[in-house]
Amino acid sequence: MSITSNQFILFLLIALIVYYLAPKKVQWLVLLAASYAYYLLSSVPAAAFLLYSTVITFGGAWWIGRIYQKTGDRKTAKKITKWIMLAAILLDLGMLAYLKYTNFILANLNSLFHSNFSMLDLLLPLGISYYTFQTVGYVLDVYWGRIEPEKNPLKYALFVAFFPQLVQGPIGRYKTLACQLYESHPFSFRRIEFGLERILWGIFKKMLIADWAAVFAEAIFADPDKYAGIAIFGVLLYSAQLYADFSGGIDVMIGAASLFGVQMDENFQRPFFSVSLTDFWRRWHITLGSWMKDYVMYPLTLSKAMNRLGKSAKKVLGKKKGRLIPICIANLIVFLVVGIWHGPTWSNIGWGLYNGVIIAFSSFFAAGYETAKKKLHINDKAAWYRLFMIFRTFAIINISWYFDCADSLGTTLKMMWYSVTRFEPSMFLQISSGKLGTAYTPYALLTLGIGILLLFTVSILQEKGMHIRETLAKRPLALRVAVCLLLLTAIPLFSPMAAARGFIYAQF
Repeated sequence: MSITSNQFILFLLIALIVYYLAPKKVQWLVLLAASYAYYLLSSVPAAAFLLYSTVITFGGAWWIGRIYQKTGDRKTAKKITKWIMLAAILLDLGMLAYLKYTNFILANLNSLFHSNFSMLDLLLPLGISYYTFQTVGYVLDVYWGRIEPEKNPLKYALFVAFFPQLVQGPIGRYKTLACQLYESHPFSFRRIEFGLERILWGIFKKMLIADWAAVFAEAIFADPDKYAGIAIFGVLLYSAQLYADFSGGIDVMIGAASLFGVQMDENFQRPFFSVSLTDFWRRWHITLGSWMKDYVMYPLTLSKAMNRLGKSAKKVLGKKKGRLIPICIANLIVFLVVGIWHGPTWSNIGWGLYNGVIIAFSSFFAAGYETAKKKLHINDKAAWYRLFMIFRTFAIINISWYFDCADSLGTTLKMMWYSVTRFEPSMFLQISSGKLGTAYTPYALLTLGIGILLLFTVSILQEKGMHIRETLAKRPLALRVAVCLLLLTAIPLFSPMAAARGFIYAQF
């Protein structure tokens, strides 16, 4: 069930009506029923995997909590609970690994050893990459003593299955999300208004920016020789497509959750205004980045092995450089994991390493950069320098998209070469824009341009500290309704198709 479909709107409306008509004490049960209904409507067989993950991690965390409670001494108990924690996590991650990466491993074994393993017909459940990380984080939080384990299995099931987060995140934390899911929420017109505005804005970004950008980006990357003169636009349009698609979907989901009084974590914070790659990853897919930092990066850097490595590195490189080695290696490992998490392909692994190497390199030579700026008398707070850093970061990010879009390394290198040697914008007019063919292409490009300009304008206002919906709420009701109607009318009138394309990060 696509989150931009009429079926989803109807489902959301029915769930809202039942939720606010139900007694406040059982509202969370309505949410649980709605969440499993949504999941079953999307994929009945996949519900077994969702239930498996829920049972394994609930049971593991509950058992850890019981041992802590009985012993009263966490240090002694950790010798026992460590194995329970590891078993729960391995069983949970094992399901994800089996379903998502088995065929990738078999294909590579066939390629390396000329074997003939048959590919398996495996189901990839909706949202498995998101709820697996969410449940693993929960088990670790209980093990580390950050939270108390949930005693009610149905309440924990709601935390795992809450339907707005299943499609493409955000990756929720029990400490901030659970209390909102379980408490009652009175009906609020302001909350409904804000939620609907967020949903409309997300659908606008998806259908008028992402879907139009996809028409042109896909055509260019599908035939790079034919469209060599606009190769650079192919990657720029993919950048627009990916951001509008992913952030638009998140807007819809955060808006849907807020209708029920649940405020999920933000997942984007205007990433294309970033001044470094590290800054970009603080702004893009924020919940994944913070999850990796808390559950992979910190445990790695604080581990005994990294501590020994740091001591050895200090003897060879000195204290300042030596202490950075464990951090740099941890960054490489984190982004390798992020690449693998994104999908079972070598391009995703290469993409992860590309980001990890740049961030590790930047961390290692950060002191040198500061020295160079002082010697060159560069004021890093000057407007020109900030713009330079933004454009530099944007270029670094877009280079990685070449690997993401192209079907082979050869095509990637060819597209890069065309991007710096050929420039013929008139080639856009050769790309069909749908049923009307090339005749509508100029209008399609104009629609896309206006959509991107509007998104850019809103992003600048937000970057300056303006809260768009709060500002709009202070205006007369007639103006607020007019803005919503304008968006509502523009979406079906100017989008490239009657129904939105599938989301890039759906079924992930």
